[in-house]
Amino acid sequence: MTETESEISAVIVIDMISTYDHEDAEQLLPAARKALPAVVRLLERARERDVPVIYANDNFGQWRSHHGEILEAALAGPHADLVEPIRPDDKSLFVVKARHSIFYETPLSYLLSQLGVGHVVLCGQLTEQCVLYSALDAHIRHLRVTVPVDAVAHIHADLAQAALRMMERNMAAELRTAETARL
Repeated sequence: MTETESEISAVIVIDMISTYDHEDAEQLLPAARKALPAVVRLLERARERDVPVIYANDNFGQWRSHHGEILEAALAGPHADLVEPIRPDDKSLFVVKARHSIFYETPLSYLLSQLGVGHVVLCGQLTEQCVLYSALDAHIRHLRVTVPVDAVAHIHADLAQAALRMMERNMAAELRTAETARL
């Protein structure tokens, strides 16, 4: 077994628990709907293999909120159909974030070290913002990064393609599909 094959992975779902009531939501919704089946498949694969699933989600400026409240608000919103299929299960972990990167002032680095994770599979939204910045922060923390290209959503397709190229070239991210991402 190679070092890569023995490495512990975690799937991180970025900002998919959403009410979609922000400024660019109408531009994001088509890409989110397109990415949803791949995110569902990725989560199914991870859960079948007991790979940790971590939700890193925006708190929408609600500083007293916790993951249950964020989930409830998203499920009560008009786009609950985008949240229900990927709702966290009882084994899922949850990190609340306030900025673009999943690492910025969150306990994620510590959590990953406690789990022994050396490889993160990043899915969710937005490819050209939160996924990109999170991939960079993972890379500088010496984590191996995989991005399933069919399991990320964007607002601007051209920027998303550029972000994916940057992740692959500058951060050594492995670009795969949800079906072929190594867990």
